[in-house]
Amino acid sequence: MKIGLLGKKIGMTQIFDQQGKALPVTILELGPCLVTEIKNLESHGYKAIQIGYVEAKSNQLNKAEIGHLNKHNIPPLKYLKEYRVNSLDNFKIGQLITVKDLKINQNISISSTSIGKGFIGCTKRHKFSRGPMSHGSKNHKQPGSIGAGTTPGKVFAGKKMAGRMGGKKVTIQNLRIIDIKTKHNIIIVKGSVPGKPGNMISIHQK
Repeated sequence: MKIGLLGKKIGMTQIFDQQGKALPVTILELGPCLVTEIKNLESHGYKAIQIGYVEAKSNQLNKAEIGHLNKHNIPPLKYLKEYRVNSLDNFKIGQLITVKDLKINQNISISSTSIGKGFIGCTKRHKFSRGPMSHGSKNHKQPGSIGAGTTPGKVFAGKKMAGRMGGKKVTIQNLRIIDIKTKHNIIIVKGSVPGKPGNMISIHQK
């Protein structure tokens, strides 16, 4: 069955394959996650499951969240996320989903928040080329013209300028699972995953 899981990024390293080639890999700790709600066509108009991750103290949740979980006698959970599914036959409320439901050499997509870079100039943010560095030039890293004058009399939305870089949700698709450590709820995927170590991540399968 196709599943989604919540977890956190542990970090990056490298491993060697059977031919002796070094593979860049990311280590992820996933689940275990609890199924907290099942949505079907009759009640919601689509099929989906909601899962929860990381037990929390009751004072960390609001009354609506506590009431939602108490309906099915589920402990307070810090993170909740919904995943669309094609079939609800293999799911029930209170069921644990773990890395045991994944397979080696399977492709998954991973979403996370990228590392925030702060306020960045347009040269680094948008790969602008610099101006001359000599002969009295004062245009080394300036953005240049940002539009016409009286007409249209404004800067169009979406203009590439200096601003905050990073800190956005990024999804990397089709990362291959190299290894699974079921005892420690850890998987190893080939390639890089957005964000810094400790970041919350969510995985899903197409």
